[in-house]
Amino acid sequence: MKQILCLSSEPWSNKLPGRTQQIISRLRDTQILYFSPAQTPTDKSYQKQGQKVRPNVTVYTLPPIRFPIPERNRLLFRRAWNKIGRFIQDAAARRRFSEPLLWTTHPRQIHLLDRLEYSALVYDCDQNWENLPSHWEGSLAQAADVVFAASPLLSERLSPCSPNIALLPNGINLPLFAPDIPHSDPLPGVTAPILGWCGAIREELDLSPVLYAAQVRPDWGFLLLGRMEDNPLLSRLEQLSNVFLPGALPPTQVPDWLYRCQVLFDLQSNRPQDDVVSPRVYEYLATGKPVVSMLRPGQVEPFPDVVYGAYDLEEFVTLCSHAMVEAPGFVYRRRLDRAAEAAWPRRVNMVDHILTTAGLLS
Repeated sequence: MKQILCLSSEPWSNKLPGRTQQIISRLRDTQILYFSPAQTPTDKSYQKQGQKVRPNVTVYTLPPIRFPIPERNRLLFRRAWNKIGRFIQDAAARRRFSEPLLWTTHPRQIHLLDRLEYSALVYDCDQNWENLPSHWEGSLAQAADVVFAASPLLSERLSPCSPNIALLPNGINLPLFAPDIPHSDPLPGVTAPILGWCGAIREELDLSPVLYAAQVRPDWGFLLLGRMEDNPLLSRLEQLSNVFLPGALPPTQVPDWLYRCQVLFDLQSNRPQDDVVSPRVYEYLATGKPVVSMLRPGQVEPFPDVVYGAYDLEEFVTLCSHAMVEAPGFVYRRRLDRAAEAAWPRRVNMVDHILTTAGLLS
């Protein structure tokens, strides 16, 4: 049975498992120590014993780095990462891990490579880390035996650093969205057609298409389902009677809301351009509902056969109108097929095949 040390960039969650958790927990014949980052500078969870969350997965929280330490402050920088390295090594020794596979997910983990014992290295890149020193990620990718990239642009960016890059897009927990499961109506009494979004409403999310559409089409309802942060347009949307903001809900309730919509839409953020397809889009496709996506100038829609792509506010409203009267069954089956291709078990089968072929899981 192969042993894996997983250095995650996200905490373990039984309610909302992220990409790393979805992949790691599905790898067969493995014993895994999953190390979550500290959530605050004063987080003392690292003092607790590891928690067994699966028969083969034990979760630890790493000691926090109490304040940002610049790399040029070599003494403090080295001490902080030495502490984290010792914590991981001690946990691995207690669990009798020997020559494990090291699974990394964040460029800062380059500082742990010389402090840990491992037999092989994987780097899973799922976003553009533009706010970090580029040499961190470059060195991590160069040291890795296999690099997984969540999009073609990420793969292209890392290609000078590694010849062993595999495209691994995001996935979906498909059973949650099975079309034959009965769904309740979370908006009883609302007769207007509903256009919906699902995901965290972060500060950088561009909500201007929703604001514009809600103002020019007061006969439509707009659903923004997800955790609300300090977005500059959120207060204006809250004043509109045709905008619904139920907040964050358990994942098991999300399908009820998505199936309630006539059209689902995807928005852009104001962050630097990336082409990572969010799990949200696969969830939309799993419902078979029409999907309208906002695109940047020159951007190519990755699923042009099943998603309507809009480049400006007026086109967004126009395509939402077209999507609303789309012929039943027009591309319904094709959307379901696209979602099925992204099911996490299928994604992990590919990971398992690549790692086994490379001799990293044997």
